[in-house]
Amino acid sequence: MSYANERRIAELAIQRACILAERVYNSQVKGTITKDDKSPVTIADFGAQALIISSITHAFPEDPIVGEEDSNDLRADKSKRDLVWGLVKDTLDATKDLTGELGDIKDDEEMLAVIDKGTHQGGSVGRIWALDPIDGTAGFLRGGQYAVCLGLMVDGKVQVGALGCPNLPVDPEEPEGKKGILLSAVRGEGATMRPLSTPSAQGDPISMSSTTDFSKARFCEGVETAHSSHREQASIAKSLGITAPSIRMDSQAKYASISRGVGEIYLRLPVSMSYEEKIWDHAAGSLIVEEAGGVVTDIYGNELGFGQGRTLKTNKGVVAALRALHPTVLKAVQKELKVFKL
Repeated sequence: MSYANERRIAELAIQRACILAERVYNSQVKGTITKDDKSPVTIADFGAQALIISSITHAFPEDPIVGEEDSNDLRADKSKRDLVWGLVKDTLDATKDLTGELGDIKDDEEMLAVIDKGTHQGGSVGRIWALDPIDGTAGFLRGGQYAVCLGLMVDGKVQVGALGCPNLPVDPEEPEGKKGILLSAVRGEGATMRPLSTPSAQGDPISMSSTTDFSKARFCEGVETAHSSHREQASIAKSLGITAPSIRMDSQAKYASISRGVGEIYLRLPVSMSYEEKIWDHAAGSLIVEEAGGVVTDIYGNELGFGQGRTLKTNKGVVAALRALHPTVLKAVQKELKVFKL
């Protein structure tokens, strides 16, 4: 089955949401709220979720969506609701050329209702979209990396993925040069990348680094110690003979980086065996890495199970690496953590 239209809509929806996200990123007002799980959420999270869900429901009205946010905080705070609606309306006005394909939102009440369409519980049957409107909110707030992420799962398997990474350089050889990239993939058709600033451009094929010498390899990991075990990851890198310092960044920008050859390995080892990874944190990025020549599993070597609900409840941790390196990396991970394939 062809997913060309789904890929195009996903790319355009990400493109439109990134316009809003960048405006908030460059402003002094982020409208930060602390959720019950102590994680931050900003007006950009709400605005991006509204724009993307509106786009998906316009193009594919029967498709449910698993989104990270809901509108409860905005309903309780009119000032923040007004801020978000102002951002959404301005972005819609600035992208009127996309209204035919992505639809519109008529007022703030409709915006709240659209945000709440992301409350689907997921599952293993049919088409379900997984959305993280601002992945890496902590990085977004500190001026680091973040990503806008969207994936389509069909019968529990990711078939389409798109990532917008506004702060990654277009040319990795020029880290201080032009920034903003959009990556996408369809299962079996490879992964592509293009600048965020050229919405009509055809993406160029990307592939992972061909480096198989661990002494020349680099690995990516998260910034937040609450999400990934830096000590164990450093020990694994040493055991593999990796001498380069880790590349630390927030969000699925790590998947984006290794998929285009900036790093060969991404480790996200569990800080707690009771923690369940969220499907929206991995759906798009894992597919893009796989289509760029990599393998993505949990610490047991199992595929990530996107059909279990809103979380990867049957998986622990993430090990992503070039296909040729993955078996050795996985073995090192299992030895360090003293775990074995279940």
